[in-house]
Amino acid sequence: MKEAGNPLAAEKITSLLVRFAVPSIIAMLVSSLYNIVDQFFIGRSVGMLGNAATNVAFPLSITCTALSLLCGVGGAANFNLHMGGREEEKAKKFAGGAIGMMVILGIALCAVVRIFLKPLMIAFGATDQILDYALTYTGITSWGFPFLIVATGGSNLIRADGSPRFSMACTLTGAVINTILDPLFIFGFDMGIAGAAYATVIGQVVSGILVLGYLSRFKTVKIPKRALLPSGAVWLGVLSLGIAPFFNQLSMMIVQIVMNNTLTYYGSQSVYGSDIPLACAGIISKVGMIFFSIIIGISQGIQPIISFNYGARDGERVKETYKKAVTAALCISFCSFLLFQTFPRQIVGIFGSGSEEYFDFAEKFFRIYMFCTFINGIQPITANTFTSIGKATKGLFISLTRQIIFLLPLLLILPIFWGIQGVMYAAPVADSIAAVLSICFIRREFRLLDQMEKLEKKTLDLK
Repeated sequence: MKEAGNPLAAEKITSLLVRFAVPSIIAMLVSSLYNIVDQFFIGRSVGMLGNAATNVAFPLSITCTALSLLCGVGGAANFNLHMGGREEEKAKKFAGGAIGMMVILGIALCAVVRIFLKPLMIAFGATDQILDYALTYTGITSWGFPFLIVATGGSNLIRADGSPRFSMACTLTGAVINTILDPLFIFGFDMGIAGAAYATVIGQVVSGILVLGYLSRFKTVKIPKRALLPSGAVWLGVLSLGIAPFFNQLSMMIVQIVMNNTLTYYGSQSVYGSDIPLACAGIISKVGMIFFSIIIGISQGIQPIISFNYGARDGERVKETYKKAVTAALCISFCSFLLFQTFPRQIVGIFGSGSEEYFDFAEKFFRIYMFCTFINGIQPITANTFTSIGKATKGLFISLTRQIIFLLPLLLILPIFWGIQGVMYAAPVADSIAAVLSICFIRREFRLLDQMEKLEKKTLDLK
């Protein structure tokens, strides 16, 4: 059942992927640049301790992304599913409800961080030398959390409304502002790590305001103001389809916290000490986020296409979208793998100087921890595919496999036997198992989709 008037139903899948995934990739890359740019300038001004401080603060950035995807992906998936099923009124409620959720959750997170700032930094692995830097940086950037959540989450709704380029422009504008202000504040005004934090907040505020401006004048439907108010049914619907990417990000945050504390503990028992592993892990996490931003961008870009066509009962287009998205992700993953294995020392060197022990650890950590990068595109795209077709439980399970179900226990168990080396080997083992499980789940789902289409066709023939 194709709705010829809607490009999601009729246009070539490759063209749709380029239109929706490329702006989404750019938006996610630009969003990750907030952390990369700060890391670059802080590393060159404050040094290794500054890099370690941003690593301690990083779990809160991941939390913002998690809440953004919870509201943005959940709202966009519901919006497109109901638009595909020609249920416009329901679509309006979900779009409006998602916007309201973003604003409320953003303000709530900001308040919690402001109240419990120091205990959070200590819990995230800050040592005595790093704590003051972490408190300064996070204390300032926390004011931008509501705007960051609205900007990142709202971008999903803007793409769902058919304006992926504007979504990209909103994020790009904030990142450009941050990049310009970082060196000005850090070096020009001699503000150090506080300057990087202020530059980040200003960029996020501008992006958030641009997104809110668009959401007030949706293109395909007009969202009534009452739809913005909290609604149990709507929030539950958004939650059900946004829970998979939310937990995927949340699990990354939990893993980051556990890894920070594990590196601090086992690092103190090694020749590297506590601060070197913490600083190196921070850089590797941020660089890894560039790669994952591309993969997440692809997975977000397929959402409107898969949701609409699944709602319109066109299984062939659903499968074609998934296969082409995974193929693109695998190509990007393999290129990233080659880069990480070939130039680890050079990549770390971009973010400032350090001792020979610092670079020795960074090189080993990079090569081992990121060894299975070449297959890491499969799991997030599979998880988001299940979410996009309304099967939130399966999407949630797949999203939890890599980080929570496998990586987290391995981070706790392997170092007991192999010390700090165990932290490095935990990731490739978890990556491999998660990829295999994802393939098994999606193959079974596609068989069920084929059976459903055959049954529906037989029913129509009988009529």
